[in-house]
Amino acid sequence: MSLTTHSLTYDDLARMPDDGNRYEIIGGVLCVSPSPTEVHQALSFRLTLLVGNFVTAERLGKVYAAPFDARLSEQDVVQPDLIFVSRSRLSIISPTCIEGAPDLLVEILSPSTAHRDRTQKARLYAGAGVPEYWLVDPEARTVTVLALHRGAYAQRELRGDMIRSEILPGLEIDQRALFAGIMEHG
Repeated sequence: MSLTTHSLTYDDLARMPDDGNRYEIIGGVLCVSPSPTEVHQALSFRLTLLVGNFVTAERLGKVYAAPFDARLSEQDVVQPDLIFVSRSRLSIISPTCIEGAPDLLVEILSPSTAHRDRTQKARLYAGAGVPEYWLVDPEARTVTVLALHRGAYAQRELRGDMIRSEILPGLEIDQRALFAGIMEHG
């Protein structure tokens, strides 16, 4: 069931309430997600530190953690968990959002977003030309690295448990260490 009869835009998104939910527009349709869990936030913090420290040390560009909008088109505005924009493309960063396809997007899967992240967002990001897309699965304790080739994503094979990036050469993250000590609290 659709909540609107017209295609939503970035301007509509800017008018959404600040109520703890994450609002995104995909194909002009509003998508709402609840606030992230503790496990999600712990993984987001670790990834932001690992990727952010590497990018800063190597002077490769800028890293942003959610919430920060990536405006891929007028009807496609998302808030990935982590965004990397390379130094050569810093001009796509505006005071309010990223205007165009970042170099790397990371989504941490949750039960309410996993299907959308794996399907709709993967198609959207590939179509927008995002060169690399990571899917972090807390339940499986895995990171899937998708690299854009000829307009579609292909999964990069891990060597051992090391996560490597084509976009960030030299970055290596131990997948086991990323998830170590992160567990649900009851």
